[in-house]
Amino acid sequence: MAARKNLTTTNHLRHLESMATHPSGAGKIPRLNAVILGESLASEEDDLVFPSHDFSQQAHVPSPQKYLEMYNRSIVDPGGFWSDIASEFYWKEKWGQQVCSENLDVTKGNIKIEWFKGGITNICYNCLDKNIESGNGDKVALHWEGNEPDVDGSLTYRQLFEKVCQLANFLKDNGVKKGDTVIIYLPMLMELPITMLACARIGAVHSVVFAGYSAESLLQRVMDCKPKIVVTCNAVKRGKKVLNLKEIVDAALSESSQNGISVDSCLTYENESAMKKEDTKWQKGRDIWWQDVVPKYPTKCDVVWVDAEDPLFLLYTSGSTGKPKGVLHTTGGYMIYTATTFKYAFDYKDSDIYWCTADCGWITGHSYVTYGPLLNGATVILYEGVPNYPDSGRCWEIVDKYKVTIFYTAPTLVRSLMRDGNEYVTRYSRKSLRVLGSVGEPINPSAWRWFFNIVGDSRCPISDTWWQTETGGFMITPLPGAWPQKPGSATFPFFGVEPVIVDEKGKEIEGECSGYLCVKSSWPGAFRTLYGDHDRYETTYFKPFPGYYFSGDGCSRDKNGYYWLTGRVDDVINVSGHRIGTAEVESALVSHPQCAEAAVVGVEHEVKGQGIYAFVTLVEGVPYSEDLRKSLVLAVRNQIGAFAAPDRIHWAPSLPKTRSGKIMRRILRKIASRQLDELGDISTLADPSVVDQLIALADS
Repeated sequence: MAARKNLTTTNHLRHLESMATHPSGAGKIPRLNAVILGESLASEEDDLVFPSHDFSQQAHVPSPQKYLEMYNRSIVDPGGFWSDIASEFYWKEKWGQQVCSENLDVTKGNIKIEWFKGGITNICYNCLDKNIESGNGDKVALHWEGNEPDVDGSLTYRQLFEKVCQLANFLKDNGVKKGDTVIIYLPMLMELPITMLACARIGAVHSVVFAGYSAESLLQRVMDCKPKIVVTCNAVKRGKKVLNLKEIVDAALSESSQNGISVDSCLTYENESAMKKEDTKWQKGRDIWWQDVVPKYPTKCDVVWVDAEDPLFLLYTSGSTGKPKGVLHTTGGYMIYTATTFKYAFDYKDSDIYWCTADCGWITGHSYVTYGPLLNGATVILYEGVPNYPDSGRCWEIVDKYKVTIFYTAPTLVRSLMRDGNEYVTRYSRKSLRVLGSVGEPINPSAWRWFFNIVGDSRCPISDTWWQTETGGFMITPLPGAWPQKPGSATFPFFGVEPVIVDEKGKEIEGECSGYLCVKSSWPGAFRTLYGDHDRYETTYFKPFPGYYFSGDGCSRDKNGYYWLTGRVDDVINVSGHRIGTAEVESALVSHPQCAEAAVVGVEHEVKGQGIYAFVTLVEGVPYSEDLRKSLVLAVRNQIGAFAAPDRIHWAPSLPKTRSGKIMRRILRKIASRQLDELGDISTLADPSVVDQLIALADS
């Protein structure tokens, strides 16, 4: 790969040069308070939180200088940089001379990204066999904490290997071959990562669907990727609530077979703490109990070796058109990128006990519950339940029980626990913690400070990571120990990542600025296409600003070069770290027989980051009522899932539209957030009086 000579991106990092010797070299910040980890509280908006000398000394990247040295090489010589790292993993055959081949410019042909093409490997082998061969067979790979505090389990790397091999043999025996798709609809049981790894071992493509999605959402995914087999369990208990997962799968598979897509087998795990076998509905000839068949298979299974560019998994994410997008990640580049980001962003050491609270139904659970940690030989916590069951101290009880050292969670959870009060945190020791992490959305400074001061006792750096389902791994993130943090800022780009901020015309803006966040040049973890729809892939991510990957996020860069994410710029709402397309919610509302039209916007929510605010126009003659409001919310819950339920239904006799019929969401956002003095020009509306009607109904 030709060396990249353009290093303008690193100009934004120039202030880092002087930080190690002159903390004030970070630039003049009004009322600057330099906070050293473990010595004082972070309180002011303008705090710079410095790592302690002891922490930095033992860190993988101990200084700004070391970071810049590595970062500059990753940009100037990406082929050499990533090849050196890739060589630490097992490859059956090495990749060809060209480490990376890419075109991100739609004006120059089809978008294409390839890393380590021709290299033959297997991610399951690197997660399991390689760790056992290096002497880690008896190290705990997974600690599982059940919904109830006294229910738990664990697997060493050797035991995990055996269980993965048994399932892989079952899948092969049931006709699953390299390239076939397997849908996984499981809660956070150990069987979820086991199934992911078993698919990867035999070259099958897994598609995990969050076990909370409705039958309708599951059906869409079954119809799109046509799985050979579906793996589920009969039910799950989250807190006090029991979810009948098998019933949801049955409904989806019944509907799919009527639409011409029939699934031969449904492997069902009996989760006896939630539901007994005899209470589970059963379809003979299709349904198979996991416990009856899988344990009978041999505990060794040959690896199916795959090309670095062979698909590893499909993960569906919300799209602004209402149809979910099947994000496709391949094997080699994703493997190297998740392993490397995990190691450096959490400053991972062999002695660490790591807990990420994310579900494997989301990308975080793929990259930073399963693959990234296991590739590093880490001990990982899986938790089946909810963070406030039986009370709001559960997280810290788990931290103390397993001596968790790295804790990675979402701002939603931080805000929720913050609201419940400090006493739930301070009654537990938490002394084992050394690094905290945040994922899913920008963390607001007040939540950052509470997380830092109360949960981490002012001594644990926070890796506030920005990345996406599409990026595969962290893109902009602090490296603990390397540089001072600012509460709420994702700080600086990871190795190999060239973020740029562009204006509406696609022109790069230098220095202190705000605009659209794009990335120039590819990175190994990037997704390669949208399954079955490469046109949509190009249109959504590469056409808005030719030559760049467009993230869909807004971003500011301050005068010190720190990046601050400002949220989505399109019509996707980020609720508790889950991306939900407004079109998806609108179509669920409109499916209700008494709803004529709906427009959905995101509003600020103190716990969830963003809440869902729905403007609903009813069928003529239908009166507003509390029962109807509940019925509309239920329609969304049934079609998409509980997490997409609107927080507020705002009755709307009609919606503000331009003369061409386009709904003016900008105005709806202002009404929803009660910023009535910022409505702007409404003269372009077909009927400006609609705005006054909506304001009058705002509190009804």
